[in-house]
Amino acid sequence: MNIKNYLNNERFLSGTTMKDPTAREENNMALHICENPLHILENRKKLADQLNCSLEDFVCANQTHSANFYKVTAIDKGHGATLLETAIKDTDALYTFEPNLLLCSFTADCVPVIFYNETNGLIGVIHSGWQGTIKEITSQLFEHLKTHEQCNPADFHVQIGTALSQEKFEVDEDVYTKFKNLGYADDFMYYREETGKYHIDNQLTVQKQCELAGIPLEQISIDRTCTFLSPDGFSYREDRNTGRHLSFIMRKK
Repeated sequence: MNIKNYLNNERFLSGTTMKDPTAREENNMALHICENPLHILENRKKLADQLNCSLEDFVCANQTHSANFYKVTAIDKGHGATLLETAIKDTDALYTFEPNLLLCSFTADCVPVIFYNETNGLIGVIHSGWQGTIKEITSQLFEHLKTHEQCNPADFHVQIGTALSQEKFEVDEDVYTKFKNLGYADDFMYYREETGKYHIDNQLTVQKQCELAGIPLEQISIDRTCTFLSPDGFSYREDRNTGRHLSFIMRKK
């Protein structure tokens, strides 16, 4: 199975699945867009085997491009793992203090944010498409973790996963204006006169949100693999019926 590992030490495990022509539906991990749900469950079980965990350890959300986040506890174990109906509703970010739960986020061009807190063991995932970015889901979640979970931003390490590159993320003026109104994204946009389109770097915008939240820049990593340009990527821009990557993190103990 084509898996990109971001972190695997004695405490944390994180990474993302990539497209794999040898797997069912090219290693699609999403139940909400697939040819056959049984294929997806087969792929997820293979992922679980490679990560030395169980499919029932997965926790998945019904992502809606919202700014909603959810604190996962032990009773949420297995939600969305085998059935869409049990996924955590209307949520685009998950976090937990619990060990041995695999928090999952599904993307095909959107920015996945994977993070952990070195001091207290908190882990989380965020799905930040352009709508989530302009709603500042990442900023809102880290502010919540600071004020309600007593986290020090300096203790967080962040992995921004594979996503649509600035070259391929072209938009009209309405979306450009929304990013400009953030007040800190100007350096991550340019205009191409030949096409009349604006190009936005969603990954760097999310990185800026992490920085503004107080996370040290040296503790933020970005996977610059473009989901459109890479043969290993699922891209919604390229194919509206494409599969999804699964970005994940687990605290081992």
